[in-house]
Amino acid sequence: MTESERRIGLALAGVAAFGFSFKAILIKLAYPYGVDAVTLLALRMSFALPIFLYVGFTASRSAPPLLRRDWGMVIVLGLFGYYGASILDFLGLQYVSAGLERLILFTYPTLTMLFGLVLHGTKITRREWTAIALCYGGIAIAFTHDLRLSGDVTATLIGAGFVFASSVCYAIYLTGSGGMIARIGAARFTALAMLVSTFATLAHFLAVQPVARLTQPWPVYAYALAMAIFCTAVPVFAQSAAIRRIGSGRAAMIGMIGPLLTIAFAALLLSEGFSAAQMLGAALVIAGITVVSRK
Repeated sequence: MTESERRIGLALAGVAAFGFSFKAILIKLAYPYGVDAVTLLALRMSFALPIFLYVGFTASRSAPPLLRRDWGMVIVLGLFGYYGASILDFLGLQYVSAGLERLILFTYPTLTMLFGLVLHGTKITRREWTAIALCYGGIAIAFTHDLRLSGDVTATLIGAGFVFASSVCYAIYLTGSGGMIARIGAARFTALAMLVSTFATLAHFLAVQPVARLTQPWPVYAYALAMAIFCTAVPVFAQSAAIRRIGSGRAAMIGMIGPLLTIAFAALLLSEGFSAAQMLGAALVIAGITVVSRK
């Protein structure tokens, strides 16, 4: 890996983190209009569907056909990654704040590295262990503070459980995606996996909601469209390209700037508090990112 490729990979991972971090803000802004989690996710994926169809067709047109095992991996990872992880995350945000959601969700870099160690024998360097300790020390401080101030501990724990399950699903996706990206290419894999996720989401919606639920106030459509473009299509392709250059573990670690961004956005747009504990936690996360970003 050249220095140029490393820098590009780090920049792409940063773009992905920025897009993913704003998703929770848009979800929280949409919920007051009465939309439920499944409907909002269906709208988001429907708006993103044309992008994934175009990229999937373009990337597959001159490529060799996929083997049966490749299709199996695409389907499994698509179901875990952006269907399972997304629906669990949307459900969790009905119970917890955007800042707390992002902090819990960012247990996935540790899980990604551990899954990589167990399944692929990927070594975790001393520097990466140091970065993990710094990042999760910061997350633990902020999480403990928010949990203590919560008015409904039971609801917070339920929401935290949903979000942690989302983190597990996303870590599984990242762990398996590295090999598939190397085999069939970043754009092709991402588009196909997202198509699987989209169809699974729409099937879920049709199974539990009437089609009439797609009729929503215009702000819900606006938030869903913004999520589709800036919090789904752009970051997922950026993330896959980053994984191809710097690996899933390091890409996940760079993504840990997400909690800091979400906390800042939540304070500005949702009037969620920004406490000294969150500032300390964010500082530790930044320190961890700095450690893992160095050559």
